[in-house]
Amino acid sequence: MSNGAALSVDEFVDRWRRVSASETQAAQSHFIDLCKLLGVETPIEADPGGDDYTFEKSVRKPDGSSGQADVWKRGHFGWEYKGKRKNLGAAYQQLLGYREGLGNPPLLVVCDMNRFEIHTNFTNTPPRVERFNLDDLRANPSHYMRMLREVFLDPEALNPNNDPRYITETAAARFGEVAEALRERGHDPNKVARFLNRLIFCFFAESIGLFRGVDSRTHEPVSLTLSLLRLNPERSSAQLSAVFDAMARREIPDFGPYPTPWFNGGLFDQTAAQETFGLTGDLLEILLETAELDWSRIDPAIFGTLFERSLDPRRRSQLGAHYTDPDNIMRVVEPVVLRPLRREFDALRAELEPDRQTVEESPAGYSEWGTNGALELDEPPPDSPAARIHAFHERLAGVRVLDPACGSGNFLYVAMRELKQLEQDLIAWAHSAFGINSLRRRVGIANMLGIDIDQFAVDLTRMSLWIGDIQWTLQHSLRRLPEPILGQIEQIECRDAILAEDAEGNPIPAEWPAAEFIVGNPPFLGSKRMRAELGDDYVVRLRLAWDGVVSGLADLCVHWHEQARRQIYGRAAQRAGLLATQTIRAEFSRPVLERITESGAISFAWSDEPWLNEGANVRISIVGQDDGTETEITLDGQKVSHINADLTSGMYIAGARDLRENHAQAFQGIISKGPFELSPDDADRMLGSPVNVNKRPNSDVIFPFVTASDIAQRPRDRHIIYFGGKVSQKNAALYEKPFEHVKREVSRTRATNEHGVVPTRWWLHHRDRPAMRAAIAPLSRYIATPELSKHRFFVWLPTDAIADHTLVVIAREDDCAFGLVHSRIHELWAIELGARLGLGPRYRVAGVFHTFPFPWALDTPDDALSDAQVEHRDAIGAAAASLNEQREAWLNPPNLDPDELRKHTMTNLYNDPPTWLEIAHREVDEAVFAAYGWAADLSDDEILERLLALNLERAGV
Repeated sequence: MSNGAALSVDEFVDRWRRVSASETQAAQSHFIDLCKLLGVETPIEADPGGDDYTFEKSVRKPDGSSGQADVWKRGHFGWEYKGKRKNLGAAYQQLLGYREGLGNPPLLVVCDMNRFEIHTNFTNTPPRVERFNLDDLRANPSHYMRMLREVFLDPEALNPNNDPRYITETAAARFGEVAEALRERGHDPNKVARFLNRLIFCFFAESIGLFRGVDSRTHEPVSLTLSLLRLNPERSSAQLSAVFDAMARREIPDFGPYPTPWFNGGLFDQTAAQETFGLTGDLLEILLETAELDWSRIDPAIFGTLFERSLDPRRRSQLGAHYTDPDNIMRVVEPVVLRPLRREFDALRAELEPDRQTVEESPAGYSEWGTNGALELDEPPPDSPAARIHAFHERLAGVRVLDPACGSGNFLYVAMRELKQLEQDLIAWAHSAFGINSLRRRVGIANMLGIDIDQFAVDLTRMSLWIGDIQWTLQHSLRRLPEPILGQIEQIECRDAILAEDAEGNPIPAEWPAAEFIVGNPPFLGSKRMRAELGDDYVVRLRLAWDGVVSGLADLCVHWHEQARRQIYGRAAQRAGLLATQTIRAEFSRPVLERITESGAISFAWSDEPWLNEGANVRISIVGQDDGTETEITLDGQKVSHINADLTSGMYIAGARDLRENHAQAFQGIISKGPFELSPDDADRMLGSPVNVNKRPNSDVIFPFVTASDIAQRPRDRHIIYFGGKVSQKNAALYEKPFEHVKREVSRTRATNEHGVVPTRWWLHHRDRPAMRAAIAPLSRYIATPELSKHRFFVWLPTDAIADHTLVVIAREDDCAFGLVHSRIHELWAIELGARLGLGPRYRVAGVFHTFPFPWALDTPDDALSDAQVEHRDAIGAAAASLNEQREAWLNPPNLDPDELRKHTMTNLYNDPPTWLEIAHREVDEAVFAAYGWAADLSDDEILERLLALNLERAGV
């Protein structure tokens, strides 16, 4: 271990960012500081003679000339420095010339004090290079420090052939074959999974030498048993039962001639011997091939996910899909768990720096501080460095991290790994700075808490933690593991994390155990799919339990964010970081985030990120929260002063309120849910039919039908059958041909709804918007715009046209309203609100129109307008009418070839707007700015600030 004072990442980065010395002046100092950062020995400390690890290693090149490698460690690396901003490619070529003289080390590293390049040099393996710089090291210290430690301590970890991901993926795929074969033979999937879980751990135990005997030879009793069973497969169940029994029971020390440690931990309990299966020859061969993999390098960060897919038939189809990268998991674990603890550690080191200097300057050296001094006492003197260090170690040992949707355990494993590394850094620093040798590793599985409703997921979480903990111990210590090797992990609970019931059986939110930090990836499930996935009874009870707290329209994951907020508010937790769908920013989920900003704060967030959820690419948000004490607030990786509930910083536009004056004037179009549409021929036939028995024409119930595509592209001249609001079957049937069409085409497609219930009013549209039809009925025309559109434009539609749900209808017929919604002011509000709701360029009735503060209420009577307002109204209307007239002339020119006419679409017009269109819009904008009394050259931010202030004023806030 390095005897110099340890460095923090920030200290190392800040020091070497400033240094501009040449290669010769700085190289060795940089390398020594790097050793201090990593907690590893320098060449002088580890090998004073320089036989295996040294600076300035003399080499003879293939051409007979000589040279010197800046640093060399036998069997590990050759390292070459260059001055800052020099050509690292030239440094690598220099190392290539040295490598034979250096014994062909597996890694070749080049560095200019800011940039690092690690080139692999393994035999019969294509080279691979990892590049990063000081900024990367500061941004993701755990990842890059782990990589650098592997350079110094375990270069084989960087061998592409030993890639833990490849090994884990291969093992999971092969176990998946065995699991599928056993399930096809009628065996219970849960028992199959538990059986294979035990074999997985056995292969891992063999690979890392847990069956090592007193003669230090490593035995492989499970693999040998499987190999012998090839001659007698029918005995496989009995023989494997004996193996598991030996591993479970302390009083049976050996299995055959092989020493068998006591494993316990629940994995090899009494049921293990009972849950074994006969294995055929082909399955034995697969297992034996799988046992030959280097299981010591299996990656617990992805282990659970992959084996969950291979062993669980419900997720078998996802086996080949990608999984969440552990580095992405660190985007949650780093700010929630590590950042505050590292901050405490750095503060401790800064506070004790004068004491460290005293120790170094003391003639007695470490004796009065280390093993011969105060630390041999049961209790070091209060406020002494030893007491302070032990107190922080006790604090680390007491940390609890909860994943309340732990799945297969990847978040918990990564958190445990990083906590163990922080503890190791503390131990190394305590020794190097003060000679303290009394700290023992205490961080581990006990620090991790978890909840999942799936027992199989709980089992995999426990397995991931067991394997990860053992890997760490053996990689950082030569001592044998204490028995029982597998401790009980009762704190990973199998239960519902969001729904429980009280003593009377009433549904209530579930409780979580106290834990300082909460991390995880709760399940994503939209409200429309909940009943199908979870069942009616569960959804009803869930909504009763969370009534008034979480909207019934919110995604399932929102319940976890609210419960985490409650834990923090009740001081049962300090920080949380959870994933969510982007809809957590939408109006039906955002109240939960608003409560977070009221009772604490959103301390970090990623607003719009790609993620892999159960093998599918999705867009997600990551939300971190605390009690409001965090001062380093980051949004999408950038420091900000605060984060709003819509995961933005700056103005909280999403906090705009609904304005009553705008209600009953905008509507989403109808949702038919059935083939009510008519082809042009069918429409013509029905409209030309004789009058019905009720003496009414079919034109009463057949209307032009318009969608967003008809507006953005060319109209398709379609019609739709629309009987109206609550028309009875008897009255609808009076329109014979339209009704018979609906009876024939619609009734069969709507035989059952999503709950398995036959609709009783199948001849009516699912959402027929009677309020919309009533609002536009007295008008001569109305305004419509696509809900989702690349460009925000509005058009006039005749009142007999039925707009479908892809359109937003504005029940106004005046040119002034048409101009107001076409203005830059209104478009900016619509785009901003759509983006801040996580919805993209959507125009929403509630989110956009209802909140927009027009210069005056649109339904203000003419005689209530001032003379100035009338003048502005007329100016806006004239400019809007001119815009519409010119646009219609371009869209529908006379005598144009049909092929050319197809190109005249609203989308094409706005994709490359001609000058006349820009002038027309500018005239509308100038008239609207004048109506507000604002200068036309306001910036976007200034416009939004004024609109928000006007909105809140109109809402009475």
